[in-house]
Amino acid sequence: MALFLQIIAYIGIAETIILVIGIAWGIILWIRGVWPAIFRLGNGLAKRKIAVFAKGDNVNSLRSLLLDSKLFRAKNVFEITNVGDIGKAEMASIYLVFWQDWADSIAEILSKKPDACALIVYAPYEKGRIPDDQMKNLDGKRHTAVTNFRGRLLNDIVTAMITTSYES
Repeated sequence: MALFLQIIAYIGIAETIILVIGIAWGIILWIRGVWPAIFRLGNGLAKRKIAVFAKGDNVNSLRSLLLDSKLFRAKNVFEITNVGDIGKAEMASIYLVFWQDWADSIAEILSKKPDACALIVYAPYEKGRIPDDQMKNLDGKRHTAVTNFRGRLLNDIVTAMITTSYES
């Protein structure tokens, strides 16, 4: 009986060692995999600036969409309503462009956009599609997304905050 209890004790020690190693390995994987994404998203939501390129009612609509989500601070969202103000966007890390308002000036926006800056183009379906040559031009730029749906905008912005670099 004593031998049986001793064998059970050794099995218990081995199981404990395996459990401790498994927990430690899980913590290491979480710190290396999940933590950086959570950290980037938290920094993005708290500090990153979003430049909204839109005109008229569209600028208020997009700004309202962002602020009503309660994900973004009002001080981090600002509007660019004419070509002369594009330089103001250099402090932003995400450009949100209403396509129909800025289709004629997209080259200026792309020339000012830093490589690490995300560009999200919103082209509502009912207002017409983006021409193929412009789509190829947009596709040639890093960190660019095109969406036709308002609900997709928030997802694209959050994804851009996680996947693009952030300098504090």
